[in-house]
Amino acid sequence: MKFNRQTTIRGLIAAGALLGLSACANPQADQAAYAQQAFVGMPKQTLLSCAGVPTRSASVDNVDYYTYTSERLVTTPAPGPHFGFGYGYGYRRPWSPWGWGVGFDDYPETETRDCQATFTLKDGVVQRIVYNSASDGQAARLGQCYRIVENCLALIPQQQSQQGK
Repeated sequence: MKFNRQTTIRGLIAAGALLGLSACANPQADQAAYAQQAFVGMPKQTLLSCAGVPTRSASVDNVDYYTYTSERLVTTPAPGPHFGFGYGYGYRRPWSPWGWGVGFDDYPETETRDCQATFTLKDGVVQRIVYNSASDGQAARLGQCYRIVENCLALIPQQQSQQGK
């Protein structure tokens, strides 16, 4: 294959795009998504020992539903001061329409991240896991769900080999 300037530039753009996408990846969200398949077949005793007692539970026709909840408050500090120049007549300088100003955002941004993970068990074995959340964005939602399943993930042999990659 012959390398020329155009091929090199295309390769650099592709590598940059891949690097940019991988920077947005959330490994905890990936692990929570993996748990939805990996936990199928897990015995009830194992689930209770690694995830603990569920927040609530229900049984219908020999099917058990265990719901675990996780919630946290995320606070992002307020950005620093904002400087700007503007146009408009003011009280102090009616002869000049130009001026400058400084503004501050004193209030930090807060966001609640939550997850409800409902495990469906039939005959004492996990059949499926469903995540529900009011958090914005799939990565934030699954990242919070990871908090529920993280202790149990250590018990899955396939998971340990995948983390080592």
